[in-house]
Amino acid sequence: MTVSVLVVDDSGFFRKRLTEILTASGQIKVVGVATNGREGVELAEKLRPDVITMDYEMPVMDGITAVREIMKRHSIPVLMFSSLTYEGARVTLDALEAGAVDFLPKNFEEIARDSSQLQKILIDRILDVAGSRPGAKSAPSPVTPPAAPSAPEKRAAPASPRPERGREMPRPAPEPQAPARPATRRGSAKHYSVVAIGTSTGGPVALQKVLMALPAGFPAPLVLIQHMPASFTPAFAERLNKLCRIEVRQAVDGDMLKPGLALLAPGGKQMMIENRGGQGRVRILPGDDRLNYKPCVDVTFGSLARSFPGKTLGVILTGMGADGKEGCRLMKQSGSDIWSQDEKTSVIYGMPMAVAKAGLTDQVLPLEDIGPRLVEGVS
Repeated sequence: MTVSVLVVDDSGFFRKRLTEILTASGQIKVVGVATNGREGVELAEKLRPDVITMDYEMPVMDGITAVREIMKRHSIPVLMFSSLTYEGARVTLDALEAGAVDFLPKNFEEIARDSSQLQKILIDRILDVAGSRPGAKSAPSPVTPPAAPSAPEKRAAPASPRPERGREMPRPAPEPQAPARPATRRGSAKHYSVVAIGTSTGGPVALQKVLMALPAGFPAPLVLIQHMPASFTPAFAERLNKLCRIEVRQAVDGDMLKPGLALLAPGGKQMMIENRGGQGRVRILPGDDRLNYKPCVDVTFGSLARSFPGKTLGVILTGMGADGKEGCRLMKQSGSDIWSQDEKTSVIYGMPMAVAKAGLTDQVLPLEDIGPRLVEGVS
C-alpha cells in the first residue's frame, strides 16, 4: 500500500528535496505541498493524506497552530521538522502536545551521514508515523489523583486536551500475549528503591500525563529514559518540572537518587544507576555509536537489574522499536516488576508490545491509569 504525504514548508528547496527523497522509495506518494500552515490545513481537508510533514516557523500560520487545526478535524499523523536548538526543542514539545506524533531535525546532515542512510531514516519514519495513533485516548481512570499543593511554584497545570483518534493504517492482529497479573490495588503498596520509565515516540506527552498525577511527596526516586536529542532534553526536563508537583531535572553524573525526584537521562549519552551502600547514584557515560539509542532504555534498565535486584519497578510507555525489552528481561530475572502501556492508548505500540509479547509484563495498563496506580502501588 502506498502512503500519501502532504509536505508543508515555506522553503521551496526543502519541499523539493523532501519530495524527491520520499518519491524515490516507491512506497510513498507526495500528494500535495503547502507553503504555510493555512494552506496546509486547507490541503489536509481536501486531500486527506496518510501523513503530513510540518515545519514550525512559517508565514500566515505557524506549524503549531496548523497542527491544532488539523487535529480538530481529522487527527492525521503529523511529523514535525525542527531545528536542534533549545528554542527548536521548546517549539517541538509544544507541537507534540498539540497532537504531532514525532519529529526530525530539519537539517538533513544532522540525521544522516550519507544519502542512502538519510533516505532510509526518512522513509522508515514516515511509514511508522503512518501507522501511528495520534490523539490515542485512554479510558477514564477510576482513581482521582491527589489534590495539588498550595505552593504556587509547583502547582500542576491542567493537561491539554488530546485530539480524537483519526484514520489509521491497517495493522496486523497482535500475537497472543502472556496474561498479565492483576493490577496493584489500594492497600497493597510495595516498596521500590527506584521507579524507571522508558519511552520513545509519543513519550513526551505520555510522560507528562503520568508524572502530573504524582504528589510532591512521592515515596520513590524516578529515572526517565526518553529517546530524544541532546539539545532537547534540557528543555523537556524544565517543561516537566514546571508542570509537575514532583521535582524533575536532567540528570548529571554523580546525582543521587531521592524520593520525589525524577532524573531525565540526557540526550546523546547513556545513563546507568549504581548502588553505593543502598543509595542509588547516577553515572552518565558517552553515547556508544554501536547502540541505536542514546539514551537507551536497555542500558539503564540493565544497570538497575544489577544494582537493585528485585527492588525496581520498570514501566515501558509508547514508542517505536523494542528498546527496553532486554532490560526488562534482566529486571524480571532479578525479581523486579514490569508494567507496560496498553495498545489502545499507545501512539506507537512497539516498545510496550515487545515487552508484553515476551511475557515480561506484570501489568498492562492504559496511560490514564499508570500515574494513579503508581500513587496507589508504590510505598
